[in-house]
Amino acid sequence: MKTRIVIGVSLIVVVLAMANLFAGQAQKAASQPAQAGLELQMQPPILDAGARLNPLKIALLHWYLADTSTVFPAGNQPYGLCFDGANIWTANFAGNNVTKVRASNGEVLGTFAVGSQPFGVTFDGADVWVSNEKDNSVTKLRASDGKNLGTFAAGTFPSWMAFDGQNLWIPNSPSSGLGTVTKMRTDGVILGAFQVGPNPIAAAFDGADVWVTNNGSNTVTKLRASDGTVLGTFTVGYNPIGVAFDGADIWVANRGDGTVSKLRASDGAVLGTFPTPNGGYGIAFDGTYIWVTGDLYAWVLRTSDGAQVASKQLQSTGVAFDGAYVWAAETNHNRVHKF
Repeated sequence: MKTRIVIGVSLIVVVLAMANLFAGQAQKAASQPAQAGLELQMQPPILDAGARLNPLKIALLHWYLADTSTVFPAGNQPYGLCFDGANIWTANFAGNNVTKVRASNGEVLGTFAVGSQPFGVTFDGADVWVSNEKDNSVTKLRASDGKNLGTFAAGTFPSWMAFDGQNLWIPNSPSSGLGTVTKMRTDGVILGAFQVGPNPIAAAFDGADVWVTNNGSNTVTKLRASDGTVLGTFTVGYNPIGVAFDGADIWVANRGDGTVSKLRASDGAVLGTFPTPNGGYGIAFDGTYIWVTGDLYAWVLRTSDGAQVASKQLQSTGVAFDGAYVWAAETNHNRVHKF
């Protein structure tokens, strides 16, 4: 009994001390002058609501939405990003290779040749897949050491892929007509090609179905992952590119009109359209917030109502979450930012 009382009192003391620490940090951060070009535009600093649900954020003392970013080199024109559980991989469009970066400290662990004009990159739980846009192929690399495990035909202009736990879904954009999405087994065997809208460019998996953004028709297509049956096509904003799932809803970055669409995953109903000016591109969910990259800014949106909680002046494309930090590809400067 005495032991329980001591432990309980100790916990109360720790909680009170942490509360005082957070309050002091917030006051200190609000009083410091902003560093031009580095800060997330928000006053005062916002407590990251996801910290209470994410043990890794707690362990790293990552309590607040980061007000600065750390920059690390990548390859030539990085576009797509993915996280493999320990490292960030960048698809370097102009370098015909991918770069593996240790997530904990940004150390470059290797650069590995793939096909021509790599664009998207996806992790399947063991290996990393890269879409080679010019070669109409995908390359499979062993995540542990970057060894090339094979290159497979994947349709015309393969782009940002999704993995559904068993198979890859690869959007393809032929020069004319409607696009398709290729369903590929992890040994490279094609299981089917399913028609979607014009110029499909990115895919996301919601636990049961696959969503594909049709950049040429201002729509997204929902397909049943088990057999590729089209379950619906839904109107979003102009020139949609990035797509992400937040556990309940689908979020789409509409590059052409500077908005983000939120759709209910169960039936495709549009739940809201939110402004993200200056050409949205990539989109990712960090467990609490939606991050949208674009031509001039990266935006952070609250999932409940789409409200902007932060923004950063940054020209970026691909975006990925590593469990505690968000990474964005700064394509024109051959580097990645870690928030």
